[in-house]
Amino acid sequence: MKISITHRLFLAIILAAGMAVISMVIIMQWSMRQGFLRYLDTMEKTGFSRLAGSLAEGYRAESGWDFVENDPALWDVLVMTAIPEGDPPPPPQARSGPRPDGHPPNPVMEKGAPPDPPLAHHFDQRLFLLDADRKVLISQVEVPEDSKASPLLHQGKIVGYLGLLPRKELSEPHQERFLKEQSLAFAMVAGVVLLLAAGLSLLLSRRMVRPLRGLAEATRHLAAGTFSTRVEVASADELGQLAVNFNSLAMTLEKNEQARRQWVADISHELRTPVAILRGEIEALQDGIRQPDAEALRSLHSEALRLARLVDDLYQLTMSDLGALSYRKEKVDISGLLKETIVSHEAEFSAKDILFNTTLPAEKTVVVFGDSERLRQLFANLLANSLKYTNGGGELRISMSCDACAVTIDFQDSAPGVAEADRERLFERLYRVESSRNRATGGAGLGLTICRNIVEAHQGRISVHSSPLGGLWVQVEFPKMEC
Repeated sequence: MKISITHRLFLAIILAAGMAVISMVIIMQWSMRQGFLRYLDTMEKTGFSRLAGSLAEGYRAESGWDFVENDPALWDVLVMTAIPEGDPPPPPQARSGPRPDGHPPNPVMEKGAPPDPPLAHHFDQRLFLLDADRKVLISQVEVPEDSKASPLLHQGKIVGYLGLLPRKELSEPHQERFLKEQSLAFAMVAGVVLLLAAGLSLLLSRRMVRPLRGLAEATRHLAAGTFSTRVEVASADELGQLAVNFNSLAMTLEKNEQARRQWVADISHELRTPVAILRGEIEALQDGIRQPDAEALRSLHSEALRLARLVDDLYQLTMSDLGALSYRKEKVDISGLLKETIVSHEAEFSAKDILFNTTLPAEKTVVVFGDSERLRQLFANLLANSLKYTNGGGELRISMSCDACAVTIDFQDSAPGVAEADRERLFERLYRVESSRNRATGGAGLGLTICRNIVEAHQGRISVHSSPLGGLWVQVEFPKMEC
């Protein structure tokens, strides 16, 4: 049987509340019973002290225990008087005036005998009176030998002992009725508390599960490809944070999906152009519009090379994104490597009348830990980018500076420049500043993206800025080997 999380929360809360209430009721009932017994014991101790005082006074007046031993009714009067409840009228048998034997009146016998009070009921059944030799004078129960008894003194001598057997349980019906009424009241309170806890736990569990249900529904839409799905953030607790994280995930997936679609569209566009040219020229040859001469073959070969470069760039970028490019790192003289790359491109820059201006460190070698082939590819891509997007008659400044832990290489070219909004997107795949994608400049907008991946693979940083010469400033930084 499948139990929903709402019911699980409800059962957990109501179970915890029920255990707490039941424990509270049991403890309160036990405390009430023990407290009531202590109260009765206190009352009985008070009556016991009064009875001991009355017996000592009677012994002094009678010079012995005959007055209670031979008169059981007087014993009952003394016991009932010890724990008075109200001011009952004196009974008819109360004696006053001079005694027939000429002795002065016994003050104990002058006291009235009130009706049997509930608190004193069975109190006399646990009392016992012993003489000085601890022989039983009055007792309605068998007195244990080890029972405790309080001594009764007369003129500094022990004349007897008065004892009270401990109460083992409540013996009065009204006492039991009182405790039962209190237990019933506790049970009613417990029932009300449980009902309130059930109602509150049901509301709380539904309120806690409602955001989870919304998240579950939103997750189903997200799994179905609806990346625009968002959930409402209704709180600042853990559930609210979960909703915020879900919205961030959905936004990231939406952006990735848009980037994927843009990526596919851009690749399709880049591949369509050279393929369409090749198809057109081949069909022109087939229809006899053009002759299969050296010029036609050169054009076909040029377009095939352009297509091959695009496919190779896409492959390189894919491998770089996946981290599958092979890097064989070793100690590399990055200064010498940069000089070699510059020399290999001087002819192309001279053909476009672009002036080279290089400033390299005076040290013979600047050592970094890297892959020489990938670094050469990095410099070649940056030089090719400047060659393509620098107007003829311009200038390219290349400088290298070193500090204790880093090597910084700057490529600054002349006009045309790049707007700030476009500079932030130069490292995106297939992004080119020309919105028309004019093929006259060549390239597919993958060079800088590959450069960034190579630099990051060497734990370096690459950034673009506005060049003082009016063009683009690309800055690359690598950690030095000695640092």
